[in-house]
Amino acid sequence: MDIINAILLGVIQGLTEFLPVSSSGHLEILKAILGEDKVGKESMLMTVVLHFATALSTIIVFRKEIKNILIGLLQFQNNEEFKFSIKIIISMFPAALIGVFFDKEIEALFGGALTLVGCMLIITGILLFLADKSENTKKNIGINESILIGISQAIAILPGISRSGATISTSVLLGIDKEKSARFSFLMVVPLIFGKMGKDIFSGQIIIGDANSLSLLIGFVCAFTTGMIACKWMIKLVKNSKLKYFSYYCFIVGGLVAFVSFL
Repeated sequence: MDIINAILLGVIQGLTEFLPVSSSGHLEILKAILGEDKVGKESMLMTVVLHFATALSTIIVFRKEIKNILIGLLQFQNNEEFKFSIKIIISMFPAALIGVFFDKEIEALFGGALTLVGCMLIITGILLFLADKSENTKKNIGINESILIGISQAIAILPGISRSGATISTSVLLGIDKEKSARFSFLMVVPLIFGKMGKDIFSGQIIIGDANSLSLLIGFVCAFTTGMIACKWMIKLVKNSKLKYFSYYCFIVGGLVAFVSFL
């Protein structure tokens, strides 16, 4: 993989992991444009590196919240930190179960199915548009809401459905405070990212011998830097009801991708 492709993949992963436009969908589009041969044999390794970069950026941005979550779990007391920790864990189950039991079916969706990507981007746009029109409240996330948000995260495994867009939109449509919705959305995915990384590492499909170390490093730096910026920016955008602009973007890109795929 050359340096330019590594930069493109890193920037796209860093931005789209947090901005509600689907990182998986955009990576599929980029792969279709560049060609699988341009992505390189170390594609799986690069994917792991890029996900680690965005997970690390999330940990740094939310280091105080993550510290409180860990303290809540370790203390095992019936306080707010412990309750919040339980909600995070509950929200992870749907996506984790789908990932474990339907792994092959999910992988089959990531093979240049651009029609699916285009249609799912349009659905993401609809969710964002509806969420943006919702009134802001001060409602907290409960157990039932955690389950529903977790289900939306599981559905977002589909390429083109934005994970952050689906989970934030679900939270807001359930009446949850917009800023809390964004923070919960980003925190709930960190354990899943590390779980997916571990699964990929132990799958035996990662080729390290031929990997370009410089490309991996540049991809990591680009994903980490843009991830930090996008994460902080996204919280402000959700709070200030600016999701509609991303919905327009998803409508345009999704429509173009679906149209081109039919040609």
